[in-house]
Amino acid sequence: MNMDDTIFLFLCTLLVWLMTPGLSLFYGGLVQSKNALNTVMQSMAAIVIVTFTWMIIGFSISFDQGNDWLGGFKFLGLNHVGFAISKTISPHVPLALFMLFQMMFCTIAVSILSGSIAEKMRFIPYLIFVGLWVVFIYSPVAHWVWGGGWISKLGAIDYAGGTVVHITSGVSGLILGIMIGVGKKQEKHTPHNLLITLIGGILVWLGWYGFNVGSAFTFDQIAMVSFVNTVIAASAGAFGWLILEYALKKTTSLLGLLSGALSGLVAITPAAGYVNYLSAVIIAVIGGIGCYVVINLIKVKLQYNDALDAFGIHGVGGVLGAVLTGVFQSHKVNDAVENGLIYTGDFKVILIQLAAALATVVFSAIVTYMIARIIKSFTPLATTEEEDKTGLDAIVHGEKAYFYGELNKFNRRMKF
Repeated sequence: MNMDDTIFLFLCTLLVWLMTPGLSLFYGGLVQSKNALNTVMQSMAAIVIVTFTWMIIGFSISFDQGNDWLGGFKFLGLNHVGFAISKTISPHVPLALFMLFQMMFCTIAVSILSGSIAEKMRFIPYLIFVGLWVVFIYSPVAHWVWGGGWISKLGAIDYAGGTVVHITSGVSGLILGIMIGVGKKQEKHTPHNLLITLIGGILVWLGWYGFNVGSAFTFDQIAMVSFVNTVIAASAGAFGWLILEYALKKTTSLLGLLSGALSGLVAITPAAGYVNYLSAVIIAVIGGIGCYVVINLIKVKLQYNDALDAFGIHGVGGVLGAVLTGVFQSHKVNDAVENGLIYTGDFKVILIQLAAALATVVFSAIVTYMIARIIKSFTPLATTEEEDKTGLDAIVHGEKAYFYGELNKFNRRMKF
């Protein structure tokens, strides 16, 4: 066991944990004020649900040896998971710490998908869906990619979760959003507090450094490359988004900057430890532009439900990043991977990356639909007319984020 690596991963785990509260604020500022707490609760409650689901079964079927499709049950209930290392899973750090680091990835994935159904899905059915999603979608894909499953044997690579985290959550969020949105009005609400969104965006941005750099599991040359690439990609994604926004709308919005930065971060995630700095810039700029086009042009034209653009940023950015990894991956940067298209002219690597991404898209879409249909057979998924009118905060949680009406009445009584 290496204590330096252990301390390093411990700090990165805390940074990744910070992403979920950060995303809750990012999403919370984008919705109507009457639904702000419900939106925050969807992310914060994910911490609770994922913790227990991951502890009981998720970690085991993700990382125990098992077969090409699903891990085994050696680690059920965190059995055999302690301070000791695992030569095959965590050779440098305690297995329990590795387990927690991976738990944070699963938690932020759930938080991401909640953006597609913000203000539209009833809370209890959402919590049920989260538990089932971890077991039947996230954990199998994690095993395919990182647990020795068929995607890793195919030769596809995913440095820090472009496929495992972003494609699964983005696609699942889209399918769930469309299913819930059928029959409901297509309404575009103005964000109620972009400063809260800014604070949340900053926390997610900061946490991403733990997300990508920690995926090296030691602070070595690869970790340093991924750190630089992650810093570069955030700015490059924002640059790509804002350039296109200005060209089409003659504005450069704060929300555009934050969305572009997240798009760049998503796009670089599968490639962060595999590409050089210039490649990171190109990947992130394409990610920012691609996500902008999907959200502001394609989504507007097709009118599908993706409330806070979880699919537009994470699903689309994840697919772009996975494919572009095959274009720019460099053996010189990381000797664990072969050279990509720009070095060899061979499309084989891209086809492998594309096959893995498309398989994850199809699997996530089909299983999400099945889980949602099963839950729907017992209880409605969509919010009621009363909840839409009054707000989810008051009805579901018995709380309000703001007290504008009460404050105005007090001011009138006091003649302020």
